[in-house]
Order: sequence, then C-alpha cells, then structure tokens
Amino acid sequence: MLLDATIPELPNHYRGKVRDNYDLPDGRRVIIATDRLSAFDRILTAVPFKGEALTQIARYWFEQTADVCPNHVIDYPDPNVVVCRRLDIMPVEIVVRDYLTGTTSTSVWSMYKSGQRDMYGVQMPDGMREHQKLPETIITPTTKAFDGGHDEPLTPAEITGRGLLTQARWDEVSALALALFDRGREIAARQGLILVDTKYEFGFDSEGRIILADEIHTPDSSRYWFAGSYQSRVEAGQRPESFDKDFVRTWVTARCDPYKDEIPEIPGDVVLEAAALYIDVFERITGDSFPIPDEPKPVLERIRANLAGYF
Repeated sequence: MLLDATIPELPNHYRGKVRDNYDLPDGRRVIIATDRLSAFDRILTAVPFKGEALTQIARYWFEQTADVCPNHVIDYPDPNVVVCRRLDIMPVEIVVRDYLTGTTSTSVWSMYKSGQRDMYGVQMPDGMREHQKLPETIITPTTKAFDGGHDEPLTPAEITGRGLLTQARWDEVSALALALFDRGREIAARQGLILVDTKYEFGFDSEGRIILADEIHTPDSSRYWFAGSYQSRVEAGQRPESFDKDFVRTWVTARCDPYKDEIPEIPGDVVLEAAALYIDVFERITGDSFPIPDEPKPVLERIRANLAGYF
C-alpha cells in the first residue's frame, strides 16, 4: 500500500487528505494518489490499489468528457500519478445530485430528515423517502475548505452576494457541471449503474478560463448504485447496492459519531472488500481488466523511477 508519497527531490510538497502534490517551477503540478481513504474530513484507513484505481478511473472520465469541459491533465507518467496544469482553484465546490441520499452533514438526506426543506436555494417537497429520485437534478454548492476545515452549504445567492463568483461565472460553471453529470449519467447507465451524485472541482487558468480539476466520477468523488436492484431494494426499505466509499462510511457511522468520536480501527476484511470495490468500479466502468502485477515492487519505488525525469 502507498500511505506516504513524500519524494524529497520534488519541490513544493503539499500533503492533502489522499494525495501528495508537488508544484514545479514551470507551472505544472505533480499529483500522486495514495491509498489513504478519507471521509468526514479525516483519514479513515488505507485501501490497497485505491490510488491507482482512482487515478485510472479519473483518466477514463477526463478522456470521455474532454469535449464537454477542458481539464487540467497534461500527462500520466505512472498509474498513480497525473501531471497537470496548476490552476487558481475556484472557492466553491460543486456537488450535483439526482437522489435524496447521503450520510454526511452536508448531504440532502441528512438535512431533509432533520426537517429542512429549503436547502442550497432549492425547495424540497414534503413526503419524500430516503434514496428517492429528486424531482430534478440539482446543484448543492459548498465552500471550498482549503485549510482542512469543514465544507459549508451555500446558495447561489450567497455565492454571488459574497463575491465568491460573479453571476456570469456561476451560470457558466453550473451549466458545465450539469453537462458533465449528464454525460456521466449516460455512460454509467450503459454499464448498468446509476450515477447518484458527484463532486466537481473547477479552477481558472492563466487566461481566466474555467478548467475541470482534481478528479471526476471516481468512487471517492461520486456515489454509484447498481441499477438492476435499485427499485426492489428501495421498495423493501433497504440501502441500494453501491461500490463507493459509502461502504466504509456506513460501517463507521454504525459504530460512532465520526465528527466527534475517535474512529475505531477498521477490520482487515472491510478494507479488503473496499479494495475489491475500487477494482470492480474500474473494471465495470472502463471495460478493462485491472492490472495486478504478479510480483509487485513497492509502489513508491516504482513512482520514483517513473518520475525521475521531473527531479
């Protein structure tokens, strides 16, 4: 597993929750996806092959949506690594949702079951059930917590009123997010999947254009359900079958309040099942087999060799 991707020869190291980032002097950024898994604004555990699976799933989706929105990708020198353009990240995180679901404090189901009906500037009807399809696809923006703090819900009026984005910029990024989600939903449906919700991160390049950054439609940034069993499970009051990190989140929330309590150690069988889920989503979405080497060498050793030209 890759827990730490510190490479001293690379400059300007920034360690995020699940990625290690290096800013090169020429405006490029090297992003190394580790196997760390985060939720509830904290690291929960590490999952074998997660970093590689996420990088390659994102690669597939960046390639499938390049005609919808330009993205930050320059090159993939290693299965865990993307080299990209450095952007000025937009101070608003865009979450697109199609269903009334979720376990985090900013999810629409958590807010709905607490009695809220007006959320993110959208008025929800009474009488809806958990996991039900929303009357229409909605955008639920939040603040972008650059310092590791909590994301906070925003309305479009707050975004423009606080000067986070102009109305024209908000209209543009909203249209891009909905178009990306529509493409993702269409491709996922062909694979027997429901793209339930997803997070997009956008930035501005040196010319002020809006560019898609970070990752897209991965199990870390998105929720997927299996279409074939969705209806019967919801009608039976069961949670839809999924292969996103809600699997681990659900295990944690059944045992503690993850925002207040210490996270219990996650058992090895849960971690291995999570690894199988990441590999499964890669294979199911891309149609390719996940390459597990017969005699794998340490992941960081391989990455260092593939990045030697950047030292």
